[in-house]
Amino acid sequence: MAVIELKNINKYFGSGTSKVHVLSDVNFTAERGQLILVVGPSGSGKSTFLTIAGGLQTPSSGNVIIEDQAVDQFSKKQRDELRLNHVGFVLQAYSLVPYLKVREQLELVTKVKPKGNLDDRELKELLNQLGIDDLVNKYPSQLSGGQTQRVAIARALYANPEIVLADEPTAALDSARVIVVGKLLKELAKTRNKAVVVVTHDARLTEFADMTYEIMDGKLYLKDLAPVDK
Repeated sequence: MAVIELKNINKYFGSGTSKVHVLSDVNFTAERGQLILVVGPSGSGKSTFLTIAGGLQTPSSGNVIIEDQAVDQFSKKQRDELRLNHVGFVLQAYSLVPYLKVREQLELVTKVKPKGNLDDRELKELLNQLGIDDLVNKYPSQLSGGQTQRVAIARALYANPEIVLADEPTAALDSARVIVVGKLLKELAKTRNKAVVVVTHDARLTEFADMTYEIMDGKLYLKDLAPVDK
């Protein structure tokens, strides 16, 4: 059964002659245990798709359903609670707090969400997998772009969400780290029964995906097939 579903999603920006149709009748589903890629070039609508899927933006029309609940029926507080307890984001703007060390970034998650996070053993294993276990006392300004990206991934996964939405999670990583992150996301989907959705232009992740969609000019296609239509 789908844990997240987008039905006939349209999104417009601007008005009049400046109006842009960013997403056009997009239909999408993801189930637990799946790692799904949505690939496309810059400006194709990938990031808008992801933020609408996670309730950070509202569509101009259509419905987003998470855990059998229609997000458009939620109050702002309910949306915030949904994102806190069910959805983990890895966004291109990593949003690390500049004056907090890596370990404090993770402690902040615990303060906001006291229950349901990874336990100490699982967190240690995650940090080791990502190769950042020796960075816990570093500030964001002391990290490279790739290290910052891996810390952002760790922070999202530490909260143990049922749905993980990642925007270009490997953009700043070399090929060896791409393999690590690809395997980690695949394992997360399979062994922890999560729905993992990654928007990317990084073809190196394709081998890890259960399903790959392509987004072009605001339309979503199952790779090598016609536009998704339900």
